[in-house]
Amino acid sequence: MKLTFDIAKRYLIGKKSTNAINVITGISIFGISIGTAALILILSVFNGFEGLLSGLFNAFNPDLLISPKQGKTIAIDEAWLEKMQALEYVKAISKTLEEVTLFEYDDVQEIGMLKGVDEHYATVTGFDTLILTGRFALKNGNIDQGVIGTGMRNKLGISIHNSLSPITVYSPTRKKTFAAAGDFSIRDVYPKGVFAVQSDDDKEYMITNLELAQHLFQRNGFISAYEIKLVDGTKAESAKEQIQTMLPEGLMIKTRLEQDAAFIKIMRIEKWIAFLIVSLTMMLIAFNLIGSLWMIVLEKKSDIATLKAMGYTKRQVFSLFLMEGMLITGIGILIGILLALLLYFLQSQFGLITVPDGFLIDAYPIRLRLLDFGIVLLTVSLIGVIASYLPAIRASKLGSIVDLRS
Repeated sequence: MKLTFDIAKRYLIGKKSTNAINVITGISIFGISIGTAALILILSVFNGFEGLLSGLFNAFNPDLLISPKQGKTIAIDEAWLEKMQALEYVKAISKTLEEVTLFEYDDVQEIGMLKGVDEHYATVTGFDTLILTGRFALKNGNIDQGVIGTGMRNKLGISIHNSLSPITVYSPTRKKTFAAAGDFSIRDVYPKGVFAVQSDDDKEYMITNLELAQHLFQRNGFISAYEIKLVDGTKAESAKEQIQTMLPEGLMIKTRLEQDAAFIKIMRIEKWIAFLIVSLTMMLIAFNLIGSLWMIVLEKKSDIATLKAMGYTKRQVFSLFLMEGMLITGIGILIGILLALLLYFLQSQFGLITVPDGFLIDAYPIRLRLLDFGIVLLTVSLIGVIASYLPAIRASKLGSIVDLRS
C-alpha cells in the first residue's frame, strides 16, 4: 500500500510530457476547492440564519407551552397552578389568551391577533428585549396599553408618539345565533411600543393585558395557554417529561423547539436542497478530474505495463489510479476547507456580504458546525471516488509490457 501511495504521489507531482495534463489537474483541484468551500459556507449560512431566527422566536416562545389538545381555551386551575409554581425547576408561569380580532386606527382596519398576557409574561419570554421603539407597557391605571408588531404598525399607520389616538379592537360577541353587524365587544388600546421578531408574528400580533383580552373575548376565567420559564440550566426535555405526568386531562405540553417545529423543518429542507444543488454542480466539476486521470493513464501506459510485468495485479493497478484520484480530491478538499475558514473569519469579523435594508442585522450570519465538515468531507470524497472509478478501471485493463512490444 505504501508503494502504491508513493507511485500515485509521484505521478501527481512529477513532470508530465504534456503541459495540458498539469493544467487540467490544476483545474480539477481548483474546482474541488471552490465546491468544498461553497458546501461548507452554504451550510454555515443556513446554520447562522437558523440560530438567529430561532433566537428571535425564542423571545416570543416560552421554554415550555401548555395548551389544550382540542379547542382554543382552558379553565384556569389555581390549585394546579400553585403546585406547578412550587416546582424547583420552574422560574415563572404566565397565563395568556389570544384570539383573532379586528384592529382599527384612524379609519384603517386590519385583521390580526390580540394576545392578552399577565404580569409574568416578560419574565417568562424576555419579550421586552424585542421592543424596537417605545416601551413594554400593558396597563396604566384604568388605561389599557399594549405593544404591536412592526408589520401591523405599518399596515395601520400607527404612531406610538400620538398618545391621543388608541387602537380600537373589535371581537364578535359569543352568541349561539348569527351575530349581527353591531354585535361586537369593543375596547380601546393605546400603543406604547413596537416589537420585531422578523416573522409573520410582526404582521399579526398586538400584546396587551390579560384582563382586557378576557373581557373582550368574554372568556373570564379562561386562557389559551400556560407559558413556563425554566430555571437556568434546566433541560427542557427532562422538565417536560416530569410535568407531563402532572398534566390534567385534555392538556399537552411542548418544548420551544416543538413550538417552532414547522419553521425549523422548512429551514432544514431549504438548507439540504441548497446542499444538494451544489453537490450536483460538483458532479459536473468532477468531469475535469476524470479527464485529468484519463490523460495520466494514457501517459503512463508503459509504466503500467512495467508494473504488471513486475507482479502488479489488475486490482493493484486499479487501486493505484483510484488513489491518484483521491490525492487530487484530498488536496482540493484541504484547500477548500482553508478557504472556507478564511471566508468565515472575514464574514464574522467584518461582515463582507451584507443583507438588504430592513433586517435586524447588517450582514449574513454564519455559524460553523463540526458535523457539517464531516458531511462535506464524505460528500466530496464520494464524488472523487465516483470520478476516479472509470479511469482506474481503464488503467487496470491495459496490457503487459510483452503486449506493448508486439
